[in-house]
Amino acid sequence: MNIENSIGMALVSLPAGRFSMGQKDGDWDEVPVHEVRITTPFFMSDAPVTNAQFERFRKDHARYRGIACVGEADDAAALFVTWDDAVAFCNWLSEKEGKPYRLPTEAEWEYACRAGTTTQYWTGDTLPAEHRIENPDDWKVAAPVDDSGDPVATRRRPANPFGLHDMHGLVEEWCLDWYGPYIAGAQVDPVGYKDGDCKVTRGGSYETLAWHLRSANRLAALPEDKSRFIGFRVVQASMPGGAPLDPPPPPAFFRGVQQLRHDWQPAVDMDKPFFAAPVPYVIEPDLTDDEPLVPFYKHSHCPAITWCDNGDLIACWFNTMTERGREMNILSSRLRRGQAAWEPASLFFKAADRNMTGSSLFNAGGRIMHFNGMEEAQTWTNLILVLRESADDGATWSKPRVISAEHEGLLHRTRNQVIACTRQLRDGTLLQLCDARQGGGGGTAVHASKDGGKTWRDLGLGRPFPSFKAGTTGAWIAGIHASAVELANGSLLAFGRGDTIDGKMPASTSTDGGATWTYSPSPFPPIGGGQRLVLMRLLEGPLLFIGFTGERRRDGGDVDGIEIADASGNARVVHGMFSALSFDEAKSWTCKRLVSDGDARGRVFPSADFIRSFTMDATHAEPAGYLAAVQAPDGMVHLISSHLHYRFNLAWLRSPMV
Repeated sequence: MNIENSIGMALVSLPAGRFSMGQKDGDWDEVPVHEVRITTPFFMSDAPVTNAQFERFRKDHARYRGIACVGEADDAAALFVTWDDAVAFCNWLSEKEGKPYRLPTEAEWEYACRAGTTTQYWTGDTLPAEHRIENPDDWKVAAPVDDSGDPVATRRRPANPFGLHDMHGLVEEWCLDWYGPYIAGAQVDPVGYKDGDCKVTRGGSYETLAWHLRSANRLAALPEDKSRFIGFRVVQASMPGGAPLDPPPPPAFFRGVQQLRHDWQPAVDMDKPFFAAPVPYVIEPDLTDDEPLVPFYKHSHCPAITWCDNGDLIACWFNTMTERGREMNILSSRLRRGQAAWEPASLFFKAADRNMTGSSLFNAGGRIMHFNGMEEAQTWTNLILVLRESADDGATWSKPRVISAEHEGLLHRTRNQVIACTRQLRDGTLLQLCDARQGGGGGTAVHASKDGGKTWRDLGLGRPFPSFKAGTTGAWIAGIHASAVELANGSLLAFGRGDTIDGKMPASTSTDGGATWTYSPSPFPPIGGGQRLVLMRLLEGPLLFIGFTGERRRDGGDVDGIEIADASGNARVVHGMFSALSFDEAKSWTCKRLVSDGDARGRVFPSADFIRSFTMDATHAEPAGYLAAVQAPDGMVHLISSHLHYRFNLAWLRSPMV
């Protein structure tokens, strides 16, 4: 039986029933497959809520029509709707009609989508072309153009056996539930968890791989997020009788965290050179123990690191199959005080089926800040910038908060790809650097907060794209993946990758807090793909630069070399990661040396997955990796590449190569 409500919405009657929720050979979060019983029939709208219907509730939402060339028509799905917007619409409709409207639970949504089927889609184990709206076969193949009109126009495709249209791939649809892992065992009228970071979305969307359109596929988004891919449909029914679940147990990273403040007394004589052979911090979790499931893929990259007041070090990084993939998650590890080895990886941060490119960690006086990008879908072209904070050494974290939103309106794409470079200036201003363009160059954006992180402003937003030529000025730092430091006179200095000036790594200086930059060549060689530099001020006063002697080679050959004088005063050609110090506020750079212990016998170490391994000896160091570094209060510098953790002190940095 179908009914039509007061705003012309068709509602389909769905019977009570049972089904198997999840997919055994699906994604990691779709298991365990479990039986669900829906005990009460309910009505569900036969299609996502349309522009015309939503604008009856909120007339000014019409401003989103046609953004990104979708959602123009009256019968197109309403887009750029937050979870709270969707709930408010349901409450409005309930008050208007005197009948209970709400979002579907995740279980109700999958039950409705399957409509009695047990296959990957209600159409079978393949999805016919008529249901695939501008869906590419892979990330590198352009989506076929659908000339039938608005890609999110509703009811253009056949309904499933329950009479529901557009369950696969029109728009993602908000569900009632907080996202969390499935639990084993049969369930009756489940309603998800009591709390969480993200709300579930279902169904996938246009411009999405068919794999993510399956009946069992799970997605999630921050409740405050909105994008061109997310809409919703409604249910007319009272709340199900199931009880919300308690939050799942935390991964090892968050458990047993010592809360006693560490005195950070040096463990070695800091007046003598100290360098420890690098150790891996990316350690695959043991899936046989009693730990929550951690999705672990072959590619780990883009790390961040900081110290905790309790003496621990924490690191996070992205882990993925492809850098463009929706499967990308943020993993973490902890080096507990007094321990020699990092713990196996734990899941740190993830919105299901969102690309999560870019992280930064920063200890702001005992308050640890975690910045991360979060895509509307795949790739890293339209990220929002989110912030979490911890006041207990990373044991618990605040809910993620959007501090720079690009999804809404697509007005300023690609300015939120987080770089592991958070700085606090002497006046208290916080700076977070983010790539301003995708690709090998194009500059770095500067996000600033003058109120301790409560509000943020992208200082270069809307200003012209710079030329990045020597002597010119612009609103962005030259080069992507940049790192910056405040100089003694209050100006800022930054180095970046790409946008090479006169054959050198570009340097950018600012005298107005990062709003305007002047460009010049640095004294250092440019770096390329798979490489990221470090520029920081040490507690002892000098500036520290760490970069590479040249671009990496994918064939496994040496990076280009540079000459550095050794302890005997002889010029030695070295290859790979090197450091330099400046004791005069970047007017000159001295104490250049290879980041290697100089053992001429050579030792093989694991490296980033595109290199696999490298040999460290008197003339070779790690040839590539995204670098991040922090100096702990005891003076020890902790440097991580895409796989390894290095430890050394200023005395070692000042010592010549043997």
